[in-house]
Amino acid sequence: MPASKIALDFLDFCEKQTSAQVIEDRFVSTLQALGYEYVACASHVDPLRPRPGGVSVLNYPVPWVQHYSEADFARIDPVFLAARIMSSPFNWVDCLAKMRLSREQKRVLDEGALYGLSKGLTIPLRSPDVIPASCSLIAGSDGVDPLAMAHVLMIVIYGHGAMHRRLNPDALADPVVLPPRERECLTLAGCGKSDWVIGEVLGVNWRTAHNAIERAKKRYGVSSRVQAVVRAVFDGQIMVDDLTG
Repeated sequence: MPASKIALDFLDFCEKQTSAQVIEDRFVSTLQALGYEYVACASHVDPLRPRPGGVSVLNYPVPWVQHYSEADFARIDPVFLAARIMSSPFNWVDCLAKMRLSREQKRVLDEGALYGLSKGLTIPLRSPDVIPASCSLIAGSDGVDPLAMAHVLMIVIYGHGAMHRRLNPDALADPVVLPPRERECLTLAGCGKSDWVIGEVLGVNWRTAHNAIERAKKRYGVSSRVQAVVRAVFDGQIMVDDLTG
């Protein structure tokens, strides 16, 4: 099944669910269908002591999770540190190699690798929680399709937000209302259209389309188009069916 169909099916599934646990199960199976064996989507805390109301999705090997907790690795985890600094997804190999890590931080990575947790991808999440959060993914032996990254981001960002909303029903923020032009341009961007194509479809200059999307990103306080599209779906500004074009 194409990654785009997998992602849109997941978004549609989430919209119909009231249980965070049900979404969590589908979240993990959806990412596994895209080639990721291990998933860790949570706040940067001890995985065996998640905060009340916080998203905590983790299918890492149990012995590693227990050791990680006992050694208090959450306090020094270099992946957590990088996720607090970076605004975009990063590969551990590329990012962590450039960081000046302490002996203890290197130990976290080395010991995690013994359990098959290496060469990961981490997606920083700007959670409504005060505590920083991120989603780390470890590919299986068959690898993953690099062209599916935009759809992986959509699944992770939307899934994390959907679970958080189910866990904290009284903490919903007022939705952003997009002007018609920004909504049109963002919808087409969500369909994978370039600024030039969006301009052709709407009969405007490509710069006009680009600037409309940038304004929408600014309204949502996000750095990427994928994040803006997901937030717009959350707020009901874009329907999932609109993204199938």
